[in-house]
Amino acid sequence: MNRVGLVRLLGVCAYESLSLIALWLFFTTIFVMLFGIAEAGLTRFFLQLLLWLVAGAYFVRCWVTTGQTLAAQAWKIRVVNQSGNPLTIAQAVLRYLLATLSLFGFGLGFLWAVFDREKLFLHDRILKTRFTKVSLGA
Repeated sequence: MNRVGLVRLLGVCAYESLSLIALWLFFTTIFVMLFGIAEAGLTRFFLQLLLWLVAGAYFVRCWVTTGQTLAAQAWKIRVVNQSGNPLTIAQAVLRYLLATLSLFGFGLGFLWAVFDREKLFLHDRILKTRFTKVSLGA
Protein backbone atom coordinates (compact mmCIF):
# COMPACT_ATOMS: atom_id res chain seq x y z
CA MET A 1 0.00 0.00 0.00
CA ASN A 2 1.10 3.60 -0.62
CA ARG A 3 1.14 4.75 3.00
CA VAL A 4 2.28 8.28 3.69
CA GLY A 5 4.84 8.81 6.44
CA LEU A 6 4.52 11.22 9.32
CA VAL A 7 7.27 13.55 8.04
CA ARG A 8 5.46 14.00 4.74
CA LEU A 9 2.17 14.65 6.56
CA LEU A 10 3.83 17.31 8.71
CA GLY A 11 5.32 18.88 5.59
CA VAL A 12 1.89 19.06 4.00
CA CYS A 13 0.47 20.65 7.17
CA ALA A 14 3.19 23.30 7.18
CA TYR A 15 2.72 24.05 3.47
CA GLU A 16 -1.07 24.06 3.92
CA SER A 17 -0.80 26.75 6.57
CA LEU A 18 0.87 29.04 4.01
CA SER A 19 -1.97 28.48 1.53
CA LEU A 20 -4.53 29.24 4.23
CA ILE A 21 -2.74 32.41 5.31
CA ALA A 22 -2.85 33.68 1.72
CA LEU A 23 -6.57 32.89 1.40
CA TRP A 24 -7.34 34.45 4.77
CA LEU A 25 -5.40 37.64 4.00
CA PHE A 26 -7.28 38.06 0.74
CA PHE A 27 -10.71 37.58 2.30
CA THR A 28 -9.84 39.63 5.38
CA THR A 29 -8.86 42.53 3.14
CA ILE A 30 -12.19 42.38 1.33
CA PHE A 31 -14.09 42.06 4.62
CA VAL A 32 -12.30 45.05 6.17
CA MET A 33 -12.89 47.15 3.05
CA LEU A 34 -16.62 46.40 3.26
CA PHE A 35 -17.24 46.42 7.02
CA GLY A 36 -14.27 48.12 8.66
CA ILE A 37 -11.87 46.84 11.29
CA ALA A 38 -13.11 43.68 13.02
CA GLU A 39 -11.61 44.12 16.48
CA ALA A 40 -14.50 42.93 18.63
CA GLY A 41 -18.13 41.98 18.82
CA LEU A 42 -20.23 40.69 15.97
CA THR A 43 -17.91 42.05 13.29
CA ARG A 44 -15.05 39.96 14.63
CA PHE A 45 -17.30 36.90 14.95
CA PHE A 46 -18.49 37.23 11.35
CA LEU A 47 -14.93 37.65 10.07
CA GLN A 48 -13.85 34.50 11.91
CA LEU A 49 -16.89 32.63 10.58
CA LEU A 50 -16.11 33.81 7.04
CA LEU A 51 -12.50 32.64 7.30
CA TRP A 52 -13.57 29.24 8.66
CA LEU A 53 -16.08 28.87 5.81
CA VAL A 54 -13.51 29.93 3.20
CA ALA A 55 -11.04 27.33 4.48
CA GLY A 56 -13.81 24.73 4.51
CA ALA A 57 -14.86 25.52 0.96
CA TYR A 58 -11.24 25.27 -0.18
CA PHE A 59 -10.63 21.90 1.47
CA VAL A 60 -13.98 20.36 0.56
CA ARG A 61 -13.68 21.39 -3.09
CA CYS A 62 -10.15 20.01 -3.34
CA TRP A 63 -10.93 16.75 -1.54
CA VAL A 64 -14.03 16.10 -3.65
CA THR A 65 -12.59 16.95 -7.07
CA THR A 66 -9.06 15.51 -7.01
CA GLY A 67 -8.34 14.58 -3.41
CA GLN A 68 -5.48 17.09 -3.46
CA THR A 69 -5.00 20.58 -2.13
CA LEU A 70 -2.13 22.70 -3.43
CA ALA A 71 0.09 21.42 -0.61
CA ALA A 72 -0.89 17.80 -1.29
CA GLN A 73 -0.02 18.27 -4.97
CA ALA A 74 3.42 19.61 -4.03
CA TRP A 75 4.06 16.67 -1.70
CA LYS A 76 2.54 14.18 -4.18
CA ILE A 77 -0.16 12.78 -1.93
CA ARG A 78 -3.95 12.71 -1.99
CA VAL A 79 -6.72 11.95 0.46
CA VAL A 80 -8.99 9.07 -0.55
CA ASN A 81 -11.93 7.19 0.91
CA GLN A 82 -12.08 3.51 1.74
CA SER A 83 -12.48 2.53 -1.93
CA GLY A 84 -9.51 4.66 -3.03
CA ASN A 85 -11.60 7.43 -4.64
CA PRO A 86 -11.78 11.14 -3.84
CA LEU A 87 -14.14 11.89 -0.96
CA THR A 88 -17.85 12.44 -1.40
CA ILE A 89 -19.19 15.85 -0.41
CA ALA A 90 -20.59 14.38 2.82
CA GLN A 91 -17.25 12.74 3.68
CA ALA A 92 -15.33 15.94 2.91
CA VAL A 93 -17.62 18.16 4.99
CA LEU A 94 -17.53 15.71 7.89
CA ARG A 95 -13.74 15.47 7.61
CA TYR A 96 -13.47 19.26 7.79
CA LEU A 97 -15.78 19.44 10.81
CA LEU A 98 -13.90 16.69 12.65
CA ALA A 99 -10.53 18.28 11.83
CA THR A 100 -11.86 21.56 13.23
CA LEU A 101 -12.85 19.78 16.44
CA SER A 102 -9.36 18.27 16.56
CA LEU A 103 -7.84 21.74 16.43
CA PHE A 104 -10.15 23.02 19.15
CA GLY A 105 -9.10 20.00 21.21
CA PHE A 106 -5.50 21.28 21.37
CA GLY A 107 -4.62 19.45 18.15
CA LEU A 108 -5.00 16.04 19.78
CA GLY A 109 -6.75 14.59 16.73
CA PHE A 110 -3.68 15.47 14.66
CA LEU A 111 -1.26 14.32 17.35
CA TRP A 112 -3.05 10.97 17.16
CA ALA A 113 -1.06 10.25 13.97
CA VAL A 114 2.16 10.03 15.98
CA PHE A 115 0.81 6.99 17.82
CA ASP A 116 -1.45 5.49 15.15
CA ARG A 117 0.05 2.36 13.58
CA GLU A 118 -0.92 3.60 10.08
CA LYS A 119 -0.04 7.25 10.85
CA LEU A 120 -3.67 8.36 10.37
CA PHE A 121 -5.15 11.47 11.93
CA LEU A 122 -8.04 10.70 14.27
CA HIS A 123 -10.62 12.10 11.83
CA ASP A 124 -9.18 9.87 9.08
CA ARG A 125 -9.32 6.84 11.40
CA ILE A 126 -12.99 7.60 12.21
CA LEU A 127 -14.02 8.26 8.59
CA LYS A 128 -11.89 5.47 7.09
CA THR A 129 -10.10 7.98 4.85
CA ARG A 130 -6.36 8.12 4.32
CA PHE A 131 -3.57 9.85 2.47
CA THR A 132 -1.87 7.88 -0.29
CA LYS A 133 1.14 8.64 -2.44
CA VAL A 134 0.37 9.77 -5.96
CA SER A 135 2.02 7.58 -8.54
CA LEU A 136 3.59 9.19 -11.58
CA GLY A 137 1.14 9.58 -14.41
CA ALA A 138 -1.88 9.58 -12.07
